[in-house]
Amino acid sequence: MDSSILKNLVNFDKSLIENDKFILCGCDESGRGPLAGPVVAACVVLDYNNLPENINDSKKMSEKAREKAFYEIRKRAIAYSVSLVDHNRIDEINILQANFEAMNKAYSKLGIKPDLVLIDGRDAPIKNQKQIALIKGDSKSATVAAASIIAKVVRDKVMRFYHNYYPEYGFDSHKGYGTKKHVETIKRIGRSPIHRKSFKLQFEKDEQLLIKFPD
Repeated sequence: MDSSILKNLVNFDKSLIENDKFILCGCDESGRGPLAGPVVAACVVLDYNNLPENINDSKKMSEKAREKAFYEIRKRAIAYSVSLVDHNRIDEINILQANFEAMNKAYSKLGIKPDLVLIDGRDAPIKNQKQIALIKGDSKSATVAAASIIAKVVRDKVMRFYHNYYPEYGFDSHKGYGTKKHVETIKRIGRSPIHRKSFKLQFEKDEQLLIKFPD
């Protein structure tokens, strides 16, 4: 990986760190868009004197690179936590609220009190905590990028686990996202028990799939 990428991510974080005791936490999620499975959120507090070399926006990394970074982050971070909200809860409260719930649960499990939390996205849902909503935060901040890696790898592991129970859907490959093959499978045999019922699927005459996300 280009070392300048990590340098830029770290420099952004350090511009927010006020002193040696300042605790900066990154928070991100994985799984808002898929048709099946949970949404997973992670929080990470990095040790900037002991950083993994391969931190980047998880979407820009290969699966192998994410796995390697995942283990390095867990080994070197000051603290990290993960929380999952399953498909049933998503259907109950909607995907946006489920995302907020996952982030709050991950934050509550962190074990330390950050001075500031950087949240990837437009919203700042952590309760009773100073925080900044950072659009495309996983491409700007090292600690948010680290959280994106943790959340993504954990969710991918969950979906590979589900593949053992529902192999006909191919969750091990698309991880629940609406790929053409996944959509064709749903059309042919229907939903699995882990598909999100609140994500309405409508097939038009030209066989184009429309995904109607809940409000």
